[in-house]
Amino acid sequence: MFERYTEKARRVIFFARYYASQYGSPFIETEHLLLGLIQEDHKALKVLLPNLPDMERVRTKIESQIQLRERISTSVEVPLAKDSTRVLIIAAEEADKLGHRHVGTEHFLLGLLRVEEGLAAKILREQHVDLIQLRQKIRKLPPFNQDISSITPASRCVSENITRSPTETVS
Repeated sequence: MFERYTEKARRVIFFARYYASQYGSPFIETEHLLLGLIQEDHKALKVLLPNLPDMERVRTKIESQIQLRERISTSVEVPLAKDSTRVLIIAAEEADKLGHRHVGTEHFLLGLLRVEEGLAAKILREQHVDLIQLRQKIRKLPPFNQDISSITPASRCVSENITRSPTETVS
């Protein structure tokens, strides 16, 4: 199942498992995937979602909405919750729709938004993240790019067909 996943995407799942165990959750929920995504690929998220709050604010939002339990040892296998499994399936579908051979962190983000009943989607919607606009941003990324955090501001402008004067900076 994970052979199409980029290394960063695999690490997101690893970190999500860690966060689930830290919160004492018997399953990896969508909010754990969101935390794993922020942990692993925060630079890419800043490119795609510049208004997303930092890790601590997202963590605080999550902690205010879940039941904290006793931590689980990281040596204990923590399975994916049903919604998280759906996120991964949808992420692969999104990669296919966009013509991408690999499933990356950007596809996870689309999956998190499409599983609307998940806590991660709720947090993203509170930040006014729009699925259609995000998909369009991802579609404009250079093809076969496995690490969107490495996109420089100049290459983002080219990929978005934006023309700027030589003195104008990109933030």
